[in-house]
Amino acid sequence: MIRSGLIGRSILSSRSPWLHEQEAKAQGLELSYELFDFNQRALADTALPTFLKGLAADGYAGVNITYPFKQIVIPVLDFLSPSATLVGAVNTVEMREGVLTGHNTDMEGFRESVRAGLGDLGGQTVLLMGAGGAGAAVASALLDCGAAIVRIADENGERATALAQRLSDLFGDGRAVASDMGRLSTADIHGIVNATPMGMAAHPGLPLDPDLIEARHWVADIVYFPLETELLRVARQKGCHTLDGSGMVIAQAARAFAIITGHAANIDRMRQSFLQA
Repeated sequence: MIRSGLIGRSILSSRSPWLHEQEAKAQGLELSYELFDFNQRALADTALPTFLKGLAADGYAGVNITYPFKQIVIPVLDFLSPSATLVGAVNTVEMREGVLTGHNTDMEGFRESVRAGLGDLGGQTVLLMGAGGAGAAVASALLDCGAAIVRIADENGERATALAQRLSDLFGDGRAVASDMGRLSTADIHGIVNATPMGMAAHPGLPLDPDLIEARHWVADIVYFPLETELLRVARQKGCHTLDGSGMVIAQAARAFAIITGHAANIDRMRQSFLQA
């Protein structure tokens, strides 16, 4: 039995167990995928190191990591893959004989979603809401897809500034800049991406003032439960081209499945499983 799961907060509605278990079943693998919700278990963030190492000791093959642990998990790990090093965040932990290796499949997932749903972003300026672990992956993907500038806004201004500096060091000076949440403007923006928890079933609402969204913008959300977030609903009503979170979650899940199980996933089959769920 391959034992795996997801660690995060407010995750009991996650579709990940269905996606991973259905793919394993199709391949003739025995796999269990559990939800480790720190809210439900009344665990503090400081419990993460002991909890994660406990799973490894119990023979788990790996786990996915989500909000709010994608960055704070890094000091707990023994190694980082190139993807996690580039992004500075981890969403998949591979467990082999007690050794914990962090990977990031969010960047690849969002990059594939953008390429399929939006095409080349060459020369575009994109406003990114959120500078956490998911935001770091999304920003890296946007720049890798050709965006000229990514403007990063976060309630934690220091976090936005730090991410912008890190990305500028990696991709080129001025490619990423921090934006003041209190003085947001979309005058020079081509697209808007939400990489915050805002819009999730457990965190309803919008990540920015709806008056900043115009028909000329494309709008993307990484939230996938619900698929039509309040942000996407407002954007569609205004005539924007929109991109929901399904493409990212399916692509990143397929890569995570391969890391955890050692077996390549069939992404088309996982897409059908997602739609069934």
